[in-house]
Amino acid sequence: MCLVFLCEEEERELGRQQAPGSCPYCGGKVEAMDVERKWSFCFLPICYKIKRKFFCSLCARRLELCH
Repeated sequence: MCLVFLCEEEERELGRQQAPGSCPYCGGKVEAMDVERKWSFCFLPICYKIKRKFFCSLCARRLELCH
């Protein structure tokens, strides 16, 4: 007998806003995007995480924040 479990990750954009600074690759404006991630197991929600992602609005590269 084989059991199949469905694990699913869903991502939803919550909002965008302009972030300070410029892209180191092309000099374009940096945007911050808030994203909610939902993990579910067999259609039951397990975990919710809200993350902020940074990207360039001109070249669309994903940027990382370095301290």
